[in-house]
Amino acid sequence: MKAMRFHEYGDADVLRYDDVDLPVPAAGQVRIRVAATSFNPVDAGIRGGGLQGPFPVELPHTPGIDVAGTVDVIGDGVGNVAVGDQVIGFLPMVGNGAAAEYVVAPAEVLTAAPSNVPLADAAALPVVGLTAWQALFELGQLTAGQRVLITGAGGAVGAYAVQLAKSAGAYVVATASPRSADRVRAAGADEILDHTTTDVVDAVTEPVDLLLNLAPIDPEEFAKQAALVRSGGTVVNTTVWMQAPSDEARGVRGLNLFVRSDAKQLADLVGAVDRGELHIDISRRIQLQDLPALHKDAADGAVSGKVVILAPTA
Repeated sequence: MKAMRFHEYGDADVLRYDDVDLPVPAAGQVRIRVAATSFNPVDAGIRGGGLQGPFPVELPHTPGIDVAGTVDVIGDGVGNVAVGDQVIGFLPMVGNGAAAEYVVAPAEVLTAAPSNVPLADAAALPVVGLTAWQALFELGQLTAGQRVLITGAGGAVGAYAVQLAKSAGAYVVATASPRSADRVRAAGADEILDHTTTDVVDAVTEPVDLLLNLAPIDPEEFAKQAALVRSGGTVVNTTVWMQAPSDEARGVRGLNLFVRSDAKQLADLVGAVDRGELHIDISRRIQLQDLPALHKDAADGAVSGKVVILAPTA
């Protein structure tokens, strides 16, 4: 089979389009005929070698922690999926990923794919959808009637965060650049602040219950935005290189999210997609052999929204 791998850490040029033996599932695993994976910034971080501590992958390594595809072979002890099932999942961070024709996955991380979108497009849901869900509801404890400020709403996670917050009955203030403002508006934001021309702190006129940061903003700006959170509220941060600010005097909690795979939560997100309550947002689709170029674009800051990587077809 074909797989995109890197045999050493480095820039995008270390990615190679290799011929690889078909993987064989062990007990509790299944093999999936991949329809697509998607790009997540952590893929580039792992490839570059800067994340060897938290994610010690074995080289050569195949990236791609999102998967959408069809179950091809099942290992011993698997009872939750069957051959022929169309599934999606958030794969283990340190195992070989889905930038390949086939991938082996723990059956426990998989859930049925949405029924009303193309299977390949469903690869855009797992990691970013779970990030938004866990940030808003597990850590942020967002409820109907509350106000949330989503910083960096124009990114891949932001489209889901805005939709989910609105669906929960929250009032959403979102920051976005002009190039992503239409997408954020379509997702349902009540207010959109252009962070390239507007002082966000001055523009937010009422306190918020939750600040969700999805962007690599300056820590001083982050602290100023945290002051907009009402007493007893929460700051949730998804960027791994800085900490969420807290304010003990006002009872404001600062929490950092490290997204995890959760098949039940993912099934709930799929249900929302099937009911038409959640839209899968995709900025573009590319072929697997074009993945090195995508990694180069990401390094240049030229990737906006969610990119789906299509597996080769027989």
